[in-house]
Amino acid sequence: MSTIVHLQPPQGPPVWVVRQDGVPDRVLPPLAELLALPLDEARAVVAAAREAEPGSVAAHVGTAGDRLLAPVDRQEVWAAGVTYRRSRDGRVEESAGAASLYDLVHEAERPEVFFKATAERVVPDGEPVGIRADSGWDVPEAEVGLVLTSRGEVFGYVPGDDVSSRSIEGENPLYLPQAKVYTRSCALGPGIVPAWEVPAPEALGISLRIERSGRAVYEESTSTAAMRRTFAELADWLLRALEFPHGVVLLTGTGLVPPADLTLAAGDVVTVAVEGVGELVNPVVVVGR
Repeated sequence: MSTIVHLQPPQGPPVWVVRQDGVPDRVLPPLAELLALPLDEARAVVAAAREAEPGSVAAHVGTAGDRLLAPVDRQEVWAAGVTYRRSRDGRVEESAGAASLYDLVHEAERPEVFFKATAERVVPDGEPVGIRADSGWDVPEAEVGLVLTSRGEVFGYVPGDDVSSRSIEGENPLYLPQAKVYTRSCALGPGIVPAWEVPAPEALGISLRIERSGRAVYEESTSTAAMRRTFAELADWLLRALEFPHGVVLLTGTGLVPPADLTLAAGDVVTVAVEGVGELVNPVVVVGR
């Protein structure tokens, strides 16, 4: 399996690399350049990429000194909500007064789509995700991330964690931005699997595991087959009145909602796994005041 990863060598600028079965194989142009192209041209660039020239900084990527970065450079991250019935049910549990609102969103033609993070605020695999200090009920949301070209074509897939405050959103749905957008609230990684290497994206297995003191306190799985909407539909709505010249990442919603008596705590470890795409692992820290 090929995975496109973003690495920071010990010296020099960050480098985009294709890994084959975990081993760095080829050096790529920046993701923003690839996603500015039509999908067939971007795919051709990936296929034609060559090994870095001997002696260049890029030729030394893959060493123990490399740091894995989030698989974005100039892309915003957006997200879709209530795309699974389980997500709709979870929203109703946290905010009984808005039950009819979430029913309408789940069944409506227009999906819920919201801004999640700038590229600089995305946490990579292995680094801590955050829970707000002023929230008492916080959950990870395991999702498939669509890496879209500037034209809205699916270039690839990436595991994502849309960390959320259920207490803040449950208090009032208009508090959604505060429940969703804050320091370390978005994780992506470890890398991007090209769309042409994922044979059945409409039926990808997704799993979520929360560990506390080395023991699993939550572990469940679902499939994108349970989604109310298709990936193409969500991408179409996002780009109807927005332009993303450097591409964009769209998280596609979650079908895995921990029970109401479980909230994330500092020191927990969250694992999001997407079948055929990868596994994203992040410890949890408290952010803010």
